[in-house]
Amino acid sequence: MGSISGRILIAGTSSLLMCVFLSPKFIEFVRRREFGQNIREEGPQGHQTKAGTPTLGGIVIIIAFAVPFLILSKREWRSMAVFGAAFACALLGFADDYTKIAKRRSLGLRARTKLIVTIAISVGLWWVATHKAHVTSEIRLRFIDATIDVGPLFPVLIYFVVAGTTSGVNLTDGLDGLAAGCAAIVLLGYIGITFVVTGYHDLTLLAACLVGACIGFLWFNSFPASIFMGDTGSLALGGAIAGLAVMTNTEVLLILLGGIFVLEALSVVVQVVSFQLFRKRVFLMAPIHHHFELRAWSETKIILRFWIMAAAFCAVGFTVYQLSIRG
Repeated sequence: MGSISGRILIAGTSSLLMCVFLSPKFIEFVRRREFGQNIREEGPQGHQTKAGTPTLGGIVIIIAFAVPFLILSKREWRSMAVFGAAFACALLGFADDYTKIAKRRSLGLRARTKLIVTIAISVGLWWVATHKAHVTSEIRLRFIDATIDVGPLFPVLIYFVVAGTTSGVNLTDGLDGLAAGCAAIVLLGYIGITFVVTGYHDLTLLAACLVGACIGFLWFNSFPASIFMGDTGSLALGGAIAGLAVMTNTEVLLILLGGIFVLEALSVVVQVVSFQLFRKRVFLMAPIHHHFELRAWSETKIILRFWIMAAAFCAVGFTVYQLSIRG
């Protein structure tokens, strides 16, 4: 157990240090190439000053996470499936980011393209989960200690987990350091979950690498940000979290563990439905962090309070998981 703990600690620390040391050179490279962030005109006016800030920081996160993981992991099917999902989502995000940069506008890939790629990623994750990692199609309802076998609907469930999580993290990535900090908190919860489950320590190492990369990235992404992660980073983190949920049978529990992402996504759904049906807006602007911006909350206050909420959601989710294991 001691050697395993040491390997996990080394992996996470290596990812953190790689991100810290690679980021300055990468920021300089991106700035020189003029790969800057395009800001939506309909967004908060205060964000217009962020236009041109270097983006594509997700590339650094992926490199800082991938290198220590591939060197130190045992490359088990479960962990490699999560790694593959994260990397595939990162490629999708990179294509989206590059399209935005090339066209000099905030619209990226077509929705149809994103849908097809997300389905392909979900099918790949499902195949490895069921054929190689021997993950069952039983969904654990840990709140009431019950299980439901979804059978042939399992790949559909995985698609919703992948699409929902990547969208949730992407929507949260609207303030400096918000998505990276919240993702690190959720992934920290998965370090605990995978370490508790005997034999899943390769997943623990993967989660540790992701936490290290997120924290290292926060050094440059915290307010005021020197670089943004872009869709490359947010989709990669969302894909990794979704993969971890599938491989640990915590798909339903993810609603609580990643409650902050659910809150962000729900605020958009509520806003759209309310406006379409009643022509009224529930929030001043969605996602909900923009609502608080327009209520004159400082960006730092919003970020810190959302981090606290993310930690609370994750702590409750981890407690529920622990109780279900003991039961």
